[in-house]
Amino acid sequence: MYDFKILVVDDEEEFRNVYKLMLEFRGFEVSLASSGEEGLSFLEKEYYDLVITDLKMEGMDGTELLKKIKEKNYNCEVILVTAFSTVENAVIAMKLGAFGYFIKGQDPQILLKEIDKLLKIKELENDNKTIKSSLMSFNYLLETHSPKFKEVLRISKKAAESNANILILGESGTGKEVIAKYIHQCSSRKEESFVAVNCQVFSDGVLESELFGHEKGSFTGAFEKRIGRFEEADMGTLFMDEIGELPLNTQVKLLRVIENKAIERIGSNKSIGVNLRLISATNRNLDKEIREGRFREDLLYRINTITVEVPTLKERKEDLPILINFFMDKYQNEMKKKINKMEDGLLEMLINYDYPGNIRELKNIIERLVVLSDNGILRKRDMPSIKVSVQENPEIGSVVVLKPLREIRQTYEIKYIKLVLSRCGNNLSEAARILEISRRQLYNKLEEYGMSEQYVK
Repeated sequence: MYDFKILVVDDEEEFRNVYKLMLEFRGFEVSLASSGEEGLSFLEKEYYDLVITDLKMEGMDGTELLKKIKEKNYNCEVILVTAFSTVENAVIAMKLGAFGYFIKGQDPQILLKEIDKLLKIKELENDNKTIKSSLMSFNYLLETHSPKFKEVLRISKKAAESNANILILGESGTGKEVIAKYIHQCSSRKEESFVAVNCQVFSDGVLESELFGHEKGSFTGAFEKRIGRFEEADMGTLFMDEIGELPLNTQVKLLRVIENKAIERIGSNKSIGVNLRLISATNRNLDKEIREGRFREDLLYRINTITVEVPTLKERKEDLPILINFFMDKYQNEMKKKINKMEDGLLEMLINYDYPGNIRELKNIIERLVVLSDNGILRKRDMPSIKVSVQENPEIGSVVVLKPLREIRQTYEIKYIKLVLSRCGNNLSEAARILEISRRQLYNKLEEYGMSEQYVK
């Protein structure tokens, strides 16, 4: 069921509690506000599908609250509730954009029917959003300012114009499946199926059944005939992710399928022709796998007519702002949380991190920050315990725990002051001259960092 959130605004506690009891019994998530002003503060921080507000309240009344909600584009519907029914009030409410109008004392089922009507509308909108979001995600992940990634897209688009088998190389989390889908979308097969299978997640016997299918009764548990991924992808594209994990015996069968353009289901001798484009991907070094006897050299030659190497996120840092904004929008919408800003220094932390887990790690970090956010603010304290490479500065060391910029400045300011004082024989006046600050400012720094007793006798 769609996660439907309702905010009830009423200055009478008894009515608020009745609404809460009735609506939570129906499975809705309910928040309560005792005034129009408090209701607006709730809407600043959280997303709600519906506001049920009393018309007559002290301070900001229901009509004024409705106006504010529409002015600020909170994207929620409003049902006005009143003890006194007049045609004039109903007309005003509808003109202002209220979804409905409910009279206290009426059968509560009337209100619940209005809410159910809105719920169905929201569920349809959500289904459409999911489809649209999937398309947007795909397009957004292809947006780039990186010369390296632009070259990947150029090669992929050219490769798509042929029927050549393509091998995509890249670290885990770099978006190899996104590139595979892009190739499919750029090809003449785009109206046909794109079928993905991860070779890593299946055991040997199950993987062969997954790829080639099986006949009923061909092995214990084969209670019915199964169509494999090769048949499913006929006329379209088969994407074999983590192909470097294929066991040798399955590699032999795959080689035969590529050469003969036909498969045999497990338990059958009948040959079934397949016409598809094969795209493979791996994060393994296949040359090394061949040398160590874990991958067939002749299979590599069949799957890598064209090779595409996807750069790591560290190699395309120009794209970090695009990806950060994309994942923030994605998780705000999914979690119905409104994010207004990032705490100072957080964006620098996100930009300066190297992301060994690539886009997948960035996605997880942003999701975590949105989940743990309060009052619409993403905070540094909610960052996971990550490390950043700082090899360009040997004085710091090869790795350091990622910290707020203020702490880093403080740490290295202390180190540098100590170094200058040492060079000056602990002469404060000389050190202050080199640092281009006054002696008093230097003394204050020493006090701040608890070093005054050490240097001021």
